[in-house]
Amino acid sequence: MGYVTAVPHPRSEAAGPARAGRLSLAVALLSGALGAAVALLATRQQWSEGTATVAGGDFPLTARGSDVTGVPAALAIVGLAALVAVFAVRRAGRLLVSVVLALSGAGIVVAALLGAGDSSALDEEAAKASGDTSATVSALSHTAWPYAAVAGGALILVAGLLALRYGRLWPAMSGRYERDGAPKVRRKAVVVDPDRPEDIWKALDRGEDPTGA
Repeated sequence: MGYVTAVPHPRSEAAGPARAGRLSLAVALLSGALGAAVALLATRQQWSEGTATVAGGDFPLTARGSDVTGVPAALAIVGLAALVAVFAVRRAGRLLVSVVLALSGAGIVVAALLGAGDSSALDEEAAKASGDTSATVSALSHTAWPYAAVAGGALILVAGLLALRYGRLWPAMSGRYERDGAPKVRRKAVVVDPDRPEDIWKALDRGEDPTGA
């Protein structure tokens, strides 16, 4: 009794990578855009607070994320630009942009973690408020917003890693404008009136046969 070996259909073999490409593209776009939005929003919120001792007593101080460090906001913009640029380039260019995207996310994570325990911004405000350059802030506390920036950076990092892994399967915006794939525009045929000498001369100038033969 013979056995029949099932041969997978070529379409089923191609469906796997195509499905992975579509899924990874959707996840990368969502995580990258959401991560950049979260990181930018977090840097505009209050990261820390404390008090400075002045002549009249204790003076409350607060510091936003942008006061602590400008790195997360800058890298969020770079990451967002890299996310868009991934679709405008191919091959080596796409690989390079994907690396930039991943590094932007990693940089946001590191900078936000370092900023979560930083007190230099409040110390500067304490020195200004007290008039003493050696003054430091007391009763220092931090909010959860630095960790929100960490989460945003992690999402951008995920988008970069997906671009590195599956970017070759993603479409490119420039593909429709390439010479091989560009749609050919049909030129409408110009009707030549044989009774009008000017039409005949114009047809000859275009390299056409005015007789229609």
